[in-house]
Amino acid sequence: MCDINDNPLKLSVKWNGKEYEIPEFSPSDSVAMLKIAIENATGVRPERQKLLNVKFQGKVATDNFTLSELNLKPNLKIMMMGSLEEAIEEARTKPEVDEVVNDLDIEEEEVDVENQEIYLAKINKRVRDYKITMLNEPRPGKKLLVLDIDYTLFDHRSVAETGYELMRPFLHEFLTSAYEDYDIVIWSATGMKWIEEKMRLLGVSTHQDYKIMFYLDYLAMITVHTAKYGTIDVKPLGVIWGKFPQYSSKNTIMFDDIRRNFIMNPRSGLKIRPFRQAHLNRDRDQELLHLSTYLRDIAHHCQDFDTLNHKKWEKYKPEKKSQQAGSKRKAEDSTPSTPKE
Repeated sequence: MCDINDNPLKLSVKWNGKEYEIPEFSPSDSVAMLKIAIENATGVRPERQKLLNVKFQGKVATDNFTLSELNLKPNLKIMMMGSLEEAIEEARTKPEVDEVVNDLDIEEEEVDVENQEIYLAKINKRVRDYKITMLNEPRPGKKLLVLDIDYTLFDHRSVAETGYELMRPFLHEFLTSAYEDYDIVIWSATGMKWIEEKMRLLGVSTHQDYKIMFYLDYLAMITVHTAKYGTIDVKPLGVIWGKFPQYSSKNTIMFDDIRRNFIMNPRSGLKIRPFRQAHLNRDRDQELLHLSTYLRDIAHHCQDFDTLNHKKWEKYKPEKKSQQAGSKRKAEDSTPSTPKE
């Protein structure tokens, strides 16, 4: 609602006899975002968390509730039960609780939130308040590629001994190719320390053939309400565009395995096939290899990404300038000339 009191909430969580501070939240943020913050502080994944005193009308609040709906008291100490992944043997096969929500195929025509003022105001607040740590400066003339991590570049649920075993095939080749035409940003719906650790584990942060411009975590996301799917957390590209005006929908593309993450920018998002069960799919997954070709083609042959339909990326056929010029000359040559009087 537009009249929500947006004063920040200071909260902490008590778990296993220890107390953890978590970042300040807006009342309009969701329980799902709160759980991500708790994961960042404790390491307990959202699907493992049981928040004992975060309730709505006496029942445990589900992820779609906003904090304002729960009337949480300032400086509330949240009591949590939950186990770390390494303490749960069956974590190798247990599906994620939120996959039902994650797999929703939210279509542009079904949910019209892109230009609602309340969400544009949230984006402006992120532009103003969210602090970006620059790893590498933007390069003149480059387009922008924004990448998710989990199930996009990395199978974060399978068990393995090395990052290489969980890494999506052709990852470094893909990033090396993309870097020729794009500045690259990593945006994950997790905490910053986990992003940094995963990038180190995959060898992305130290690679010599490409550079990442910066990372964005869950704190750069916003919560939106949809009539059909309730409250969801999304990644609005306007947060980047507001800080770096050289990028816009005309030269930006985002990859994510969850379509809802780019609901604020549906024309800029490409839903990548999720990379799961790395031990079974490592030898046959070629998604990044094919997407490298697509990124290169649109960078070289498309001046305005707004004209593209990324849902049909596999069928994209660039019209090369030389072919266009040749066709034009051929048409001119075949047109009878009009005699001058």
